[in-house]
Amino acid sequence: MAELPEFQKKQYAFAAHLRDPQNAPAPEGIEERRLAIYRGLFFNNLKSLLATTYPVTRRLVGEEKWRRLIRQFMQKHRAQTPYFLELPAEFLEFLQTEYELAEDDFPFLTELAHYEYVELALSISTDADDLTDIDPDGDLRNGQPVKSLLAWTFAYRYPVHRINDDFKPDAPSDQPVYLALYRREDDKVRFMELNPVTAALLDALEKNEETKSGETLLRELSARIAYADTDAFVEHGIAALEEMRQIGIVTGTRNAGQRS
Repeated sequence: MAELPEFQKKQYAFAAHLRDPQNAPAPEGIEERRLAIYRGLFFNNLKSLLATTYPVTRRLVGEEKWRRLIRQFMQKHRAQTPYFLELPAEFLEFLQTEYELAEDDFPFLTELAHYEYVELALSISTDADDLTDIDPDGDLRNGQPVKSLLAWTFAYRYPVHRINDDFKPDAPSDQPVYLALYRREDDKVRFMELNPVTAALLDALEKNEETKSGETLLRELSARIAYADTDAFVEHGIAALEEMRQIGIVTGTRNAGQRS
């Protein structure tokens, strides 16, 4: 393999120094005053960007710990994107796959960061619901309910949506915490806490390739969980679908002509 040109060697050395000035020497011939300016700009811009994406995480861990996290991210992670605004996703990947929780870390650190990142990702998502063949007032019982592309569901071990300065759980919840994050027509992101059954219902809507009706999906779900009163289960389920339609998680029903 051909040796790198001298200017590229300096570029790599300069980048390595910016990421880890304590352990990577700066290339020769650059004034220390200028280097200090570059180091400060690089670190502080990255710190500011990530603090905007992860405001609760940053506030809870404190300034000193936050600076250490950013520095470790710069030292250890090799980003796969050239775009500055995609670095929050890279930071989350670093926390999930490379960072080892220290004794003084909150056990929910990674899950809280994921929740905060999802809020950002959903707010800027370019996905859009195709409502061409959707009846927003359609019959949720006999029609095929359709879940919005801008409604994302997740299961967490910690109640990440409730974590704040006054609530910092030190152990996971007894049961998974199911959340639906959704973006409304005003582009604001909201969340809805789900019970396991409602989470399973939304999953069924998303995977409903056979265009089954709302009632059919609910009866299948009732059988799967061995619910004692299927008719009552269906009624509760239709009410839940209606509630989710009102807030935009369900967009309506697919028109009968589009059902196979």
